[in-house]
Amino acid sequence: MILENKTNLCYIYSLNNTIRFVFKHFNEIFSIMIFDTTDKKLLEYLQKDSKQTNKELSNKLGLSVTAVYERIKKLEKEGYIDSYIAVVNKKKVDRNFVVFCHVKLIQHSQEFVVSFEREVKRIDEVLECYHLSGDYDYLLKVIVKDIAAFREFMVKKLTSINHIGSTHSMFVINEVKYSNAINF
Repeated sequence: MILENKTNLCYIYSLNNTIRFVFKHFNEIFSIMIFDTTDKKLLEYLQKDSKQTNKELSNKLGLSVTAVYERIKKLEKEGYIDSYIAVVNKKKVDRNFVVFCHVKLIQHSQEFVVSFEREVKRIDEVLECYHLSGDYDYLLKVIVKDIAAFREFMVKKLTSINHIGSTHSMFVINEVKYSNAINF
């Protein structure tokens, strides 16, 4: 039995009950990503310090520099790596006042939800925004200089957004743990 597709890209041969797949231009046509323990370890290293050179990573992983480069490119292409960032010291840039703010909308209509989310994305002081279940609709992580700056943020920015029914704010006393790293 011989099966051949019209585009001449993939051939399937069956001889003596043995099936072999022969892929012509495999890497250009098919993207099969096998996420293995080496990829997980590589992601852990990159999350700790994404400025490491491929040579440093190759030494840690026991791979060639080229193999590390190719794995990183595959992880990027397949969406395992969204972006690379620098974590800025909040104290050095005078933005060390962190507040978590619950927000309740006056109504849960699609129009109000979409409008609120669009507006909150435009506010620089809001680092994170999560749509929640429970008593409140949203949780915002806000970072400002001090309590006076937070009051100005509330009065001039957050409460100027239509459809907010109520807010509840909690100020951070001490940051016990902070991490963006996902452990495997």
